[in-house]
Amino acid sequence: MLAAALEAEVDAYVAELAHERNDMGRRLLVRNGYHQPRKVATAAGVIEVKAPRVNDKRVDGTTGERKRFSSAILPPRCRKSPKIAEVLPLLYLHGLSSGDFAPALEQFLGSSAGLSSATVTRLTTQWQADHAAFRECDLSGTDYVYVWVDGIHLRIRLDEAKAAVLVVIGVRADGTKELVAMADGYRESPESWAGLLRDCARRDMRAPVPAVGDGALGFWKALREVFPTTREQRCWVHETANVLDAMPKSAQPAAKKAVQDIYNAEDREHAEQAIKTFTQLHSAKFPKAVKKITDDQDVLLEFYNYPDEHWSHLRTTNPIESTFATVRLRTKITKGAGSRAAGLAMVIKLVEPAQARWRAVNGAHLVPLVCAGAPFEPGQLVERPEAVAA
Repeated sequence: MLAAALEAEVDAYVAELAHERNDMGRRLLVRNGYHQPRKVATAAGVIEVKAPRVNDKRVDGTTGERKRFSSAILPPRCRKSPKIAEVLPLLYLHGLSSGDFAPALEQFLGSSAGLSSATVTRLTTQWQADHAAFRECDLSGTDYVYVWVDGIHLRIRLDEAKAAVLVVIGVRADGTKELVAMADGYRESPESWAGLLRDCARRDMRAPVPAVGDGALGFWKALREVFPTTREQRCWVHETANVLDAMPKSAQPAAKKAVQDIYNAEDREHAEQAIKTFTQLHSAKFPKAVKKITDDQDVLLEFYNYPDEHWSHLRTTNPIESTFATVRLRTKITKGAGSRAAGLAMVIKLVEPAQARWRAVNGAHLVPLVCAGAPFEPGQLVERPEAVAA
């Protein structure tokens, strides 16, 4: 995003002065390649930046010296970038028009950082183009072995107040995490999720092994239609909240501990025994709470079919929750609906710095085995008979 901001700043500067020409009718100010790359500290870590260079042949009438373009976003000797990657999308999501960016940036950075209304318009246009390219990206070259899904209500500038951002994050065969798909829609709507999943299939995404998500999502019906071979794992954080909601507050602490004993059990057999204990303790007084677990037992314990190093990753949708927690906190309701396309583009720009910091799953070397269909029981690789005989 920093590179895009620098490009937009220079393009706006050159366009504004395009009328200045010499006696031959040639422009006095043109782009001229790039400066040597330099290391710059950003919110996402140290990155290498190549700033655009401007050839300015204008002469200052007072000093007689050649005029020079100096970036307000990243001055020549600056080694630490202001958090442009976080500030600009947030300003948009807070409801600011492009003309209001300069005064807002003055409060944040002490100056407008060279981001005029025209520059901001160029940036938002570029980000929407980036989002469009992201939605068309070919997925045939990547196996997403695990996926987490959720519908996040961010209260951002979408067309309708109840719309959510539908998110799919996947684990590649090398164990790294990656944003796979994002669209606006309704969290509980199978139609919204089916549209997103069909789009993934159109881009040649192969069926993940399991998918992890909240049981209330419309995602599951859509998944069975689009990727029927994918296994289902319910999120224990959401499930725990649902169970506790069906109990009085006085009973919740003990019940929460009993639920934790289920999903933290050393294997599936012990987890099933913990469910029996939970049922015996609470079925008489709180049958609805118990039913929430017993009705979904198979999809709650699906994670036990995979390497035990992966269990902590597969029990919850934490990769999505943790990524969007900051976005939730730093966005608020705005009066204008704004541009739906720009709103989604801004969300992706906020996710990008976080994605750069995502760590690979534990036991990453085991992910290809899961992709290949190798069995794990209980949490350990089951060797084929011929391999044992050899």
